[in-house]
Amino acid sequence: MKTILIILGILLLAFIAFQLYAMKGQSGIETYPYTVEEKFDNFEIRSYEASLFTMVKLPPSEYKTASGQGFRLLAGYIFGGNESNEKIAMTSPVQMSLEDSMTMMFMVPKQYKKEDLPKPNQSQVKFHEEPEKRVAAITFGGWADDDKIERYKKELIKALEAQKISYTQRFYFLGYNAPYEIANRKNEVIVELAN
Repeated sequence: MKTILIILGILLLAFIAFQLYAMKGQSGIETYPYTVEEKFDNFEIRSYEASLFTMVKLPPSEYKTASGQGFRLLAGYIFGGNESNEKIAMTSPVQMSLEDSMTMMFMVPKQYKKEDLPKPNQSQVKFHEEPEKRVAAITFGGWADDDKIERYKKELIKALEAQKISYTQRFYFLGYNAPYEIANRKNEVIVELAN
């Protein structure tokens, strides 16, 4: 019995150490730059800078299935699945459109220009220049799934309508954490605002 408790204690300490290491690793990752324009009780208005993304279009499906497929393709590219076998730094968040046909995007680090990026080995991986945009964003924790994303999308719509803020139908899910991170998970639903 004592041996089992010692083993469980060691496993628990190893798990905690790994989670702390994972959280520390997130702090050095380049993020999609934005400025907060206004904060409300449960959402905020932001301006995002124009940025370059790698992207992949996905068939309509559940979040879990689509995110897995998209992540494998995009991660493959940035981890060296390109004509020069070049590794490109991971950025955050991963962005997914919430439309009938889903698109997953990883921001390209600012040091790269489109013409400097190596050609992807997978033809599905494309480059996309996202213009400046204004959005409303609502944040939630834990693990994302279709129900949770839909619930926060509806909550954001309700909050925007209560404030009489016009929005488009371009909704996105943003995921900030690596799949192995358990503590302090951050997710968002954003929608582009109508000008």
